[in-house]
Amino acid sequence: MSPTDDRALPGTIFDESAILSLEELSRMCAVDQRHIVEFVEEGVLSTVQSTEWRFTGAELRRARLALRLERDLELNLAGVALAVELIEELAQLRRELRARRS
Repeated sequence: MSPTDDRALPGTIFDESAILSLEELSRMCAVDQRHIVEFVEEGVLSTVQSTEWRFTGAELRRARLALRLERDLELNLAGVALAVELIEELAQLRRELRARRS
């Protein structure tokens, strides 16, 4: 183990109930706003109803997952939408299974 391996990684705790603007979400995901718009249009992300698009903190998590899938697996938008939906459905089923076992 090298001396640099035991350093803590910097990070920020983010409240999933927070509300973000399109600009804030795109900045936090390090992508152009148009990319976020494409995710919304494809159904990958949902907006909170208001005069301007707003996103919950949960959508930030979803956007980052979508960007990783897009980058790592080289998926197109439709593929990303499907993969995100299946991943979240699997997570929900696992939570239900754990709840039944408890």
